[in-house]
Amino acid sequence: MNSADPIPSHTDTISPVFTILHTNDFHNHFTDFQAEKLRKRRLDLGNSGLLLDAGDAVGSGNITFLPGGEPILDRMNAAGYDAMSVGNREFHFSSIGFRAKLSRAKFPVLCANIRLNQSGESPPDDVVNTAQSGLPVTSHKIFETKTSNVLVFGLTVPMITVRMAVRKVSAFIFEYPIHFASAYVPQMLEKYRPDLVIALTHIGIKQDRLLAESVPGIDLIISGHTHVVLEQGERVQDTLIVQTGCFGKFFGTVEVYEDDSANGYHLSARLEEL
Repeated sequence: MNSADPIPSHTDTISPVFTILHTNDFHNHFTDFQAEKLRKRRLDLGNSGLLLDAGDAVGSGNITFLPGGEPILDRMNAAGYDAMSVGNREFHFSSIGFRAKLSRAKFPVLCANIRLNQSGESPPDDVVNTAQSGLPVTSHKIFETKTSNVLVFGLTVPMITVRMAVRKVSAFIFEYPIHFASAYVPQMLEKYRPDLVIALTHIGIKQDRLLAESVPGIDLIISGHTHVVLEQGERVQDTLIVQTGCFGKFFGTVEVYEDDSANGYHLSARLEEL
């Protein structure tokens, strides 16, 4: 596994067709100043960019929650976030707690590998077309840009699974991310035929590497959970993995350039101080 490929020399004279700004693992460390900095950067991108977060933004623990919601989400709204994935800190085993934690978010909160805990039922084979009714999250979001359609889907570390005794008191069950994605991604590619596929994950860098190795078709993994600083990203086969560390020290920028490769794009990653 090598770091992200350097930008080809010809990109010195051309502009990216699309730019993704990203963060992860704020753990409630996000100031008004930082929010304003990201807001301006996101505003400059217009319909040629996204601002995404890979989870664990909130301050509550895995068991506790604030009934009135998480104030950091107000700052993220102001910054113009387009979507975030569920981190373990955003999750709560009760429906009331889970909804409370996410209640202030005015942007989509994504998690594809979660379902309602209904008498131990097995997950459906058709994981794309099965409605996630009753959940406070959605599995994915399609963003239409000036140049392409971008598919963003969320994956979260399995907090509660069918094999855990605690499932008896949980309103929700998680599927194992890699196994789930191996069925989910091909179905999504067939249904939507996106130009760019982004996995917004909170499963940790080792699982992200396994995801990139095991599931073809993902162009970019925006990673969280393990607080790894990847200055220029890390390329695993055809997938670029990026992560910014934690506590709002950095934010990431991924620029997408057109080229003659199989998928028609080259991705370049870097970090900047936030």
